[in-house]
Amino acid sequence: MNKVIIPNGSDAIVAEYGEQVIKEYSGNPFIEALPSILSTEEAIEKMAIYAEYNPKERMLDKHYRIHLVQRLFQCFQPLWIHLDLESRISRVIRQGYLARNAFRAGYAQGLQEGHRSIKGLQGELSNNSVFRTTAAGFTIIGVSGMGKTTAINRILSLYPQVIVHKDYNGINFSMYQLVWLKLDCPFDSSLRGLALEFFRKVDDLLGTEYHKKFGLGRKTINDMLVIMSQIARNTGLGVLVIDEIQHLSKAKSGGDQKMLNFFVTLVNTIGVPVLLVGTPAGLSILQSEFRQARRGSGQGDMIWDRLKNNQNWDLLINALWGYQWTKKQIPLTDDFKNVLYEESQGIIDIAVKLYAMGQIEAIMTGGEEITPETIGQVANKHLQLVKPMIQALKSGNISKIAKFEDISTVDIDFLGFMERERASVDLQMKMEAIKRTQKKKEQEMNTSIKEKAILKLIELDFEPTVVQKVVEEVTGKEANLDINELVVKVIQGISASNKQKKKRKKEETSLENDIRILAIEGRKENKTVYEILCNGGFIKSHESDFGQTG
Repeated sequence: MNKVIIPNGSDAIVAEYGEQVIKEYSGNPFIEALPSILSTEEAIEKMAIYAEYNPKERMLDKHYRIHLVQRLFQCFQPLWIHLDLESRISRVIRQGYLARNAFRAGYAQGLQEGHRSIKGLQGELSNNSVFRTTAAGFTIIGVSGMGKTTAINRILSLYPQVIVHKDYNGINFSMYQLVWLKLDCPFDSSLRGLALEFFRKVDDLLGTEYHKKFGLGRKTINDMLVIMSQIARNTGLGVLVIDEIQHLSKAKSGGDQKMLNFFVTLVNTIGVPVLLVGTPAGLSILQSEFRQARRGSGQGDMIWDRLKNNQNWDLLINALWGYQWTKKQIPLTDDFKNVLYEESQGIIDIAVKLYAMGQIEAIMTGGEEITPETIGQVANKHLQLVKPMIQALKSGNISKIAKFEDISTVDIDFLGFMERERASVDLQMKMEAIKRTQKKKEQEMNTSIKEKAILKLIELDFEPTVVQKVVEEVTGKEANLDINELVVKVIQGISASNKQKKKRKKEETSLENDIRILAIEGRKENKTVYEILCNGGFIKSHESDFGQTG
């Protein structure tokens, strides 16, 4: 794909039109410019993220390894629900484009009617006689911590967000196609804030000024819906994702009915598939009227429940287990799978954090081995805030579970845990550094005393090699001697050594003159004692005493 940068906007790719297997998708530049429809195997391969890992990292110091443990949160293991979601998003984007083919009759007229609506802000979107939506939005409702947002972001990343069209089959076709747009419910919790966020996001991506033109006045939410609809058409918007819908406030948005009307209008008349994502706390927003309005979509709502302790759970834990930074690598057993499930109740975020905190605990305590008991201890120690919710899930009691609108709204303070452990590591490292510094200073001090003692003894005409040897012997036996004590002890050592040498030499000399030794040696050479004594000068000849006669 050829990448370009939109002036004042973001990165984009230049449209490349692919042949379509499905007949109704052919001849539509918006669909033909999309990546190919993925098989199950291709979807798994493209979605999976496995963080970098080197077994040698387990030998690093602890203060490095507690940082490396956080790589666990970079991993993404596709499960069956992710494959289902990828397929749904692939279908809704393409189905939504069927009625918005830029080369079919009525498309240009629809743009003109929308432009007139914006100009005078008159008429209702539903009165558009030319445009008939094929949009098929759906809703995802699931407990926090299951990775809904992460999964949606991962799937959307498989599509280029902005595609630049120049010509299509030799026909001039200059247009920016906005394949997807994801909004998080705004800080002020109102529908107006959501519309303003829409304008801001489009401006950031395409370099437009919709927020400046339409967001600063006193336009009503109905006016903003008209404008949003036209922007969606102008940009060829493929899908609009609205995340964290439970954060919308009924009071700030004008009540239940107004919110329902807003979402119904988005899905049925904006002409773009709308994907709403939230926790069970947002169910009250999506009452029967909204579900009835989308009954014909064919996609069905998705309930993102906790994982069961089955093949999906095994797949997730197997993918994570290879990432161990304790010095002792532990194989995965059923005990580990079961204790992680028991303490997390199938909530992915809690399971990953438990595994990470269990490793950090093992590293910090010096045990360097993660065990099922470690997981249980970490859960009891650090999951106090979510413990009541986990207990409710364990019980299976509907009335107990119902007390918690969002079963894991209270987040696990993993970052706080990390900061506390890092501070502990830092303290340990500082203490070790202080000890190393003290030891180094002691060694330097001892070295300095030894050097001074050696120099002083050399000045006293002692042999340098002898001095150095005796200094090492003395300091090896006795520490903390001052220079004078060391010099005295070295002189005593040298003196004692010299006396030993003289004694040994005298003994050796006396042995050399011992006639008994000479006699023994002579017999070995078959000599008589007399011959040996004569040769040794022990017996004098008569000539030496009397001289020779004349």
